[in-house]
Amino acid sequence: MAVKQLKAKTKAFFEKAFPERQIYHRSGGSVRYVSISPWRQAMIAGAATLVVGWCLFATVAVLLRGPGMDSSGGMLDKQSARLERELRQARAAEQTALTLLETRTLDFNTAIVEAKSRHETLKKLLSSLQGGDTASAITMSGSNATMLIDSTIEEGDPRQSRPDWSGGEDGNGAFRAPTDKLIGEQALLLDSFEEEAVLRSETARGVIRLTGVPASRVLEQSGVGGPLIPISFAANGKALDQITDPFERRIYEVEARLYEAQLYEKALRSLPLGIPVQGTYRETSGFGYRSDPFGRGTAFHEGTDLAAFTGAPLIASAPGKIIYAGVKGGYGRTVEIDHGGGFRTLYGHMNSISVKVGDSVALGQKVGTMGSTGRSTGPHLHYEIYFRGKSYDPIKFLRAGKHVH
Repeated sequence: MAVKQLKAKTKAFFEKAFPERQIYHRSGGSVRYVSISPWRQAMIAGAATLVVGWCLFATVAVLLRGPGMDSSGGMLDKQSARLERELRQARAAEQTALTLLETRTLDFNTAIVEAKSRHETLKKLLSSLQGGDTASAITMSGSNATMLIDSTIEEGDPRQSRPDWSGGEDGNGAFRAPTDKLIGEQALLLDSFEEEAVLRSETARGVIRLTGVPASRVLEQSGVGGPLIPISFAANGKALDQITDPFERRIYEVEARLYEAQLYEKALRSLPLGIPVQGTYRETSGFGYRSDPFGRGTAFHEGTDLAAFTGAPLIASAPGKIIYAGVKGGYGRTVEIDHGGGFRTLYGHMNSISVKVGDSVALGQKVGTMGSTGRSTGPHLHYEIYFRGKSYDPIKFLRAGKHVH
């Protein structure tokens, strides 16, 4: 019953709200009409209500979501700005890396060129070191003998600390590590070169001192005192105080040491250190003042008398050139040899002479035989050694020669 009443009320409201309507249309003298039923009106009204409701909903939604969209757009802008900033930073880092790579490549190439240059310099020094004689011995060859100077005289200078060539830490330490290691090894090699040169120099100088001849005088040149030290490998003619590169200064120092050693060794080759008599001999009269064997008082004996037997071979005590061969007053048959460097030897009272003036003789080469010609009391060799016109004790030279074998 209640349902029927509800339906009746609904139908009455529906018919009241949407009564049947007729729409008239006049065209060309004729009239037409369209009848719109309540249900069709309700459908049209519902559709219009839906459209209006959707428009209202969309408008409200847009109004409510506007701030959120603005916030989202701001976030996008921030992200875009951040990405652009990161891109710029990446490009800057790339440029920095490229610049660093170029710098390190240039630094590496420079280090390689420097290392090669130093290597060539060390090769020249090594060639000079080997171009003379070995460190432990200096060969002096003769026709029948070889004389070697043994490194037995120790007189080395104290070693000093050496500068660091690595150039310090510049941020490229790891990059330069291989070349720095090479440079360090070159420094050690130079130190060993210097020690070798000092050993050679002091050995030769020690032997010279044993002869009684001042070592400084042996190296003197006419009008100049001391050895000449030409620097050809690194200094390029500069004075030492003008050289700022540590490596060039070390080369200067080492080459000076090496050149000094070569000068001493060259001078040593001029020293008559060999024994002038081949075979067994004995010393019968020394150097200095003595009683004259012919009873004429005290006289200065400028040589040493070495006795053996008539015909004993007499040999050159060092390489040289014959400057006299013949009879010379009380010396009888005499031979004089110029050994260079201011050294000269005289062989007196010889029985026979095997050379002539102008001949070059080698160490150990026969120059004649022992005899008793001239002012002599028996077969012996009167042996004199001169350095720049002054006579020196031959026995000291023979003793110095014991350091050579």
